[in-house]
Amino acid sequence: MAPKSLIHLAQFLVHGPSYHSLGMWRHPKTDHTNFRWDRPKLYEHIAQTCERGLFDMVFFADLNYISDSFSGTMEPALRCAAQAPEHDPMPLLAWLGAVTERIGLAATFSTSNQHPFYAARMWATLDHMTEGRAGWNVVTSINRNQAANYGNERARTDKRYEQAHEFMEVCQKLWASWEEGAVVMDQAGAVFADASKVHRIEHEGAHFRSRGPLNVIPSPQNGPAIMQAGTSPKGQDFAAKYADALFAIQPRPEDAKAYRDSIHAHMAEFGRDPAHCAILFGAQPIIGESEAHALELQEEHNALVPLDAGKTILSAHLDYDLSGIPDDALMAERNEPELHRMRTRFLKPDGSSMTLAEVAARHGQSVGLPQFVGTALSVADQMEAFVDQAGGDGFMLSPIHSPGAIEQFVDEIVPEFQRRGRYRTEYVGTTQRDLLRQTL
Repeated sequence: MAPKSLIHLAQFLVHGPSYHSLGMWRHPKTDHTNFRWDRPKLYEHIAQTCERGLFDMVFFADLNYISDSFSGTMEPALRCAAQAPEHDPMPLLAWLGAVTERIGLAATFSTSNQHPFYAARMWATLDHMTEGRAGWNVVTSINRNQAANYGNERARTDKRYEQAHEFMEVCQKLWASWEEGAVVMDQAGAVFADASKVHRIEHEGAHFRSRGPLNVIPSPQNGPAIMQAGTSPKGQDFAAKYADALFAIQPRPEDAKAYRDSIHAHMAEFGRDPAHCAILFGAQPIIGESEAHALELQEEHNALVPLDAGKTILSAHLDYDLSGIPDDALMAERNEPELHRMRTRFLKPDGSSMTLAEVAARHGQSVGLPQFVGTALSVADQMEAFVDQAGGDGFMLSPIHSPGAIEQFVDEIVPEFQRRGRYRTEYVGTTQRDLLRQTL
């Protein structure tokens, strides 16, 4: 029997009061007294806790808007803290780089509404400041509200990805504009850099122009590790070409396996080694002292999310107003093109369709992430079985309360994975890419 693979772990975060759980900010165990969400102490504590747990990374999702997709008003998003507000995570990554040593530090940054020179410069600088631990989750920003905040119209999916490919092309050219050995630092000879090894890129494309070179020396990873979460054919194509890690929300292990197989097939088309892209499936652990206690904790958490909160965040993520769809409508049978992207999240474990009310409730509770519920041993069993069936590399974890749920996972599940020989006992390597590619 072939040895089982290393399970990788990452922590999902938002620089805001709610993550995947819209009940988190209301949860009685969420500590608003000692760890305010709008102050760095909370994220410093979480990052250090996850580093103690030998996680690959802490990852901050980011949205540059407050959604009015549901019912045409911002009121439900603000009332329910449906991923609003969200503060900019980029300054926070630099802060966390100063208070951690080995864990990766990643965040979302969109290729829409920005210029690639700015992105290439910022990410190269952050990679320097974190000593090679920076990770960039590349998105194209589906919601029309984000485009409007920058004075733009939302582009079609094909145009957004066409632009994203060129965006990455320009970034890669800029990161490569300094050759190895360009920095001489010859103090006696008064030569800092060899100008013959620093090159303009002279890029003129359909969407961007950039003269170059980058005015940042090559960073430890020569740019950050690249993350992506594409599910559409164009998203998967982009991920397969560039990503070092993928975050996937697939509630059923069979759908997770199909997604993993599709990504690996796409990577082969680009001549890439599938081992160079870690696939992390979203998970929401709920750990109790007994199975019955864990179910009570699940019920307590899930009851904190009003149904309209779930409809609000689901509408935002689809950028489609669900207010006109009946609660008992079977979502997997709907014909609206806007709904097809999330079809696998509309299915029950047996493959039958969920109603809008069922989908919205789960989306508000976990944004479609599977909830692994039980004792520490049971949760470890469930997670191990899921990743083995799906064939993925590990999990992106999302807590039900903060920071206690994260501490509990590190204290109870990590040692159990280590006892099973499925988890690292030390960090190997120094960069974010090193951690993502570490094997047993």
